[in-house]
Amino acid sequence: MATSTKKKKPKSQTPEAQFNQALNSCSKSKDLRSAISLYDAAIAQPPSAAFRLSHHHFNTLLYLCSTSLAGDPDTKDFAVSHGFRIFDHMVSAGIKPNEASITAVARLAAAKGDGDYAFDLVKKMGVYGAAPRLRTCDPALFCFCERMEAEKAYEVEEYMGAAGVGLEEPEIAALLRVSAECGKEERVYGYLHKLRKSVRGVREETGKVIEEWFRGFEGDGVELDGELVSGVVAKNGGGWHGLGWIGKGKWVVRRGTVDVDGVCSCCGERLVCVDIDDQETERFAGSVAGLALEREAMTNFSEFQDWLENHADYEAIVDGANIGLYQQNFAEGGFSIPQLDAVVKELYNRHGNKWPLIVLHNKRVRALLDNPAHRGLVQEWMEKDVLYTTPHGSNDDWYWLYAAVKLRCLLVTNDEMRDHIFELLGSSFFLKWKERHQVHYTFEKGILKLQMPPPFSIVIQESEKGSWHVPVAGDETEPVRSWLCITRPDACNAANAESVKRETYVSNVGTCGNGKLPCQPEDVGSCNSEQDTQNCLQNSESDNRTTEGMGKRKRSPSLE
Repeated sequence: MATSTKKKKPKSQTPEAQFNQALNSCSKSKDLRSAISLYDAAIAQPPSAAFRLSHHHFNTLLYLCSTSLAGDPDTKDFAVSHGFRIFDHMVSAGIKPNEASITAVARLAAAKGDGDYAFDLVKKMGVYGAAPRLRTCDPALFCFCERMEAEKAYEVEEYMGAAGVGLEEPEIAALLRVSAECGKEERVYGYLHKLRKSVRGVREETGKVIEEWFRGFEGDGVELDGELVSGVVAKNGGGWHGLGWIGKGKWVVRRGTVDVDGVCSCCGERLVCVDIDDQETERFAGSVAGLALEREAMTNFSEFQDWLENHADYEAIVDGANIGLYQQNFAEGGFSIPQLDAVVKELYNRHGNKWPLIVLHNKRVRALLDNPAHRGLVQEWMEKDVLYTTPHGSNDDWYWLYAAVKLRCLLVTNDEMRDHIFELLGSSFFLKWKERHQVHYTFEKGILKLQMPPPFSIVIQESEKGSWHVPVAGDETEPVRSWLCITRPDACNAANAESVKRETYVSNVGTCGNGKLPCQPEDVGSCNSEQDTQNCLQNSESDNRTTEGMGKRKRSPSLE
């Protein structure tokens, strides 16, 4: 017998539940005016029907106000006036604003040009138990920069630094622009270096700020001893000195390209592969050693450190296990000593008959010594200090990584060291180190191919002569990256003197964008027009280019 089921009557929603549903709908549709009507209706209810607005309610309303600032002027004014009214109500109701609340109100303050109010909000965040983020500080910073209030913008930057909030390209570019507009040349110099450390290529709008600054800046730089500058550049890891503006005369700003060897198509100067500096190297080596000593038997790794102090002349470190086991995941596969031997011999020949250091676990070494076919080669390596055997229970990764960092030399491995990046504290410069030092390899049909570090780094570079080269991050579809080449007449002449065998003026022979015709110092704006070819010199033959600098920065005595 069928039983009839009674339909459940929908429960009537409370006023608060109805408000929640309606407000969430307004938030999804970005309907500010309807949300404000809901708010006004809610606070107008008699005490018997009223409910307490929650933290979520206030934040949703403030969010809607802050996201409506990009609308028409009436909507903007509406959002600003009601946003402050809602915030005042929130505070008076005893509800503590959080970081999201303060960010929204700071944006409202900046929208009406009140950077002081936006900054005061941020500085008082501690009262509410909230910590600032980049988005919280941005409204005040950008407001001051847009209003050309440079000193106030610097104050925000200083606060951000003390609070551990790092600047990104938009913030640095804004500070660079206000400093340029206010003629603060030392500040401009400092922000160029902050960009150098922060980005690999500047955005087009940032590039234009840099370009406009140098076109209008004619201040003379300091005169420094060339050897002093070279020493500082080497200590910094190459690519910059940080000593201030160098050279005299009007800056020459052009756009060009950099060829595969790192040679600028405009001035003929060769860019470099930038390394981490001396202090970063020591911190990095110390971090590796500290973690290794925590995870390894302390005496084992300490013995290796002592051994390395007395054997510090290597130009390359070899991850023996990584190479020996490369592409050996098949039935007959095993540890390939021929592959490892091929890498060792190739490095020996590349570095002027200097042996690299192979790091290999003692379990592998014992197995190789037990094989008569390999015993002689392994014993030869051991006699020549080519092989370091890591002890039982150790992780050889710590040994080869520490050796490569400490000795500032090449590291041959296909291991991307992602685990190390995760664990190493303070290793924000790790990717830069890898680019400069890691050598990848392949074996194609048994033939070794080493992929050496790139001849130059795609980062802002400041030369010893005072010139600048700035990579501009363009569209991914562009076949060639654009670079800003910024020189003074003396720097441009010096670069040409180094790269030109015979100074012959060339006219009506094409453009400078092919990497073979460096420009003379004329403010022509681009190295890809016919006009600048009238001021170009014939570049030296590319066969004369040296490949030095691919290994260690320091010069080491040869191994016996």
